[in-house]
Amino acid sequence: MKLVKFAAAAATGILLSTGMAGADDKPVVGLVMKSLANEFFQNMLVGAEQHEATRGDYELIAVGMQNETDFESQINAVENFITQGVDAIVIAPADSRAMVRPLKKAMEAGITVVNFDVALDAAAKEQQGVELAFVGPDNRGGAQLAGNALGEALGAGGKVVIIEGNPGADNANERRLGFEDSVAAYGLELLDSRTAHWETEEANQVFSTMLTAHPDVQGVMAANDSMAVGVVKALEAAGRDDIMVVGFDNIPAVGPMIEDGRMLATVDQFGQQMAANAIDLALEVVAGGPALEGWVKTEIELVTAD
Repeated sequence: MKLVKFAAAAATGILLSTGMAGADDKPVVGLVMKSLANEFFQNMLVGAEQHEATRGDYELIAVGMQNETDFESQINAVENFITQGVDAIVIAPADSRAMVRPLKKAMEAGITVVNFDVALDAAAKEQQGVELAFVGPDNRGGAQLAGNALGEALGAGGKVVIIEGNPGADNANERRLGFEDSVAAYGLELLDSRTAHWETEEANQVFSTMLTAHPDVQGVMAANDSMAVGVVKALEAAGRDDIMVVGFDNIPAVGPMIEDGRMLATVDQFGQQMAANAIDLALEVVAGGPALEGWVKTEIELVTAD
């Protein structure tokens, strides 16, 4: 397969790599990620590029978003991949409902589609008549691991807040539910729950407002580590070192924070391996293997100073 140079998606998103698209008739995989301002997806890109180099039998085109709410870039990227006739699209959708229609169009064009990291909305898939497997972690269970660590540290009656991700993303909803499971299981008092759209600076501002409204808060459940970093910055600015913070993703930035106690815990969902695994599964289908079905679960692990 020979492709024209992939440039259109770069106009609205961030084009990460083009390789030699279509060289030697290797299958071409379009990887659509979320914000490359987020360390989790920066690491995912590194893992995907290493995977391409190690396998050597496919060409990777990777596209990221300008920010966490820029899902129009993902739609444009999918439409450009369709136009250019890639063999597979591997996507972590920013919006679990909005991406169903363009991905249906890709499937109708004969492109193998693998949904990973963030599940597409089940009702939207049913409405569009789309059957598509999900490759990714148990976001609700992972958030509950982090929430349970906070619950064990605070005990019954501990006062907590939740910093949520994008309202339109399935993993944001699942992580909020997982945190709420921990609140119920440990008898915590949930003072407030607001979105910061996965962003560090927005989380800093949102939590600063929360802290003013609830100075007696004892713990923060952040739905990703980028937001947890924003919370830690707000705590440092306020001179508070008595509030425990948990996150999700295990990005490099939080390692020192967990080691020195500024964060209690996070959850590793192994983003580099997740992208590589999703690409492997896509290539199996492209090579004539059976279509993926159901939920292909990937690994999660609680990370603490211990």
